[in-house]
Amino acid sequence: MPRYKLTIEYDGTPYYGWQRQNDFISVQQALEEAVAQFARHEVTLFGAGRTDTGVHARGQVAHVDLEKNWKPEKVQEATNGILKLTDQPISVLGVETVDDDFDARFSAKVRHYRYRIINRRAPLTVDLGLAWHVRHPLDVEKMHDAAQALVGKHDFTTFRSTDCQAKSPIRTVDKLDVVRVSDTEIDCVCVSRSFLHNQVRSMVGSLKMVGGGKWSKDDLIAARDALDRKACGQVAPACGLYLERVDY
Repeated sequence: MPRYKLTIEYDGTPYYGWQRQNDFISVQQALEEAVAQFARHEVTLFGAGRTDTGVHARGQVAHVDLEKNWKPEKVQEATNGILKLTDQPISVLGVETVDDDFDARFSAKVRHYRYRIINRRAPLTVDLGLAWHVRHPLDVEKMHDAAQALVGKHDFTTFRSTDCQAKSPIRTVDKLDVVRVSDTEIDCVCVSRSFLHNQVRSMVGSLKMVGGGKWSKDDLIAARDALDRKACGQVAPACGLYLERVDY
């Protein structure tokens, strides 16, 4: 069976995350149903990252095995056509054939996430549901400086969900930059081979507390070293998080 690599973009607002659920619609389910409709057999998609409920993607990657040798362009166009007909806010950006040993999750070398904060008093309109609205001013320089304490290899117990199923809380964050994109937008760019459940949102929420003056950098370090979920600051909402890219 030929294997295909799909690069996918989606608005995660209406979905209960990437992973298929018994009672709720997920991105995986919507894609599997679209692919199965034109392929005329059941399929299973395997994603590079199990994004949470409400989290978006600009460069999610998945692989799927099909019974027939379809041209990649046909897979892309047919899938997108069905997704459009069913009003799913998902787009397949590209399709390519890959070797049988390619695995969207386990072959991944690096995952890139971006968290968007709109920092202004006025309510959101075009970015509603697509960014975290923070009304009070944030100090980007202090946030970036504090973020460097989370770069490198650490025990991230404080910054992972109590529901996290990872065997180890040890992760290596290669990059965590806080940058001002415009007068009103602040982005947190986080890069690592893999992340714990809720890790990025937990780190961003704690950094927001630094930016707002409620925490110092030392407070963030103390939370990191506490190895206690209760020491975590505010968890940023899902709406601002994007899986930007996966490197192989």
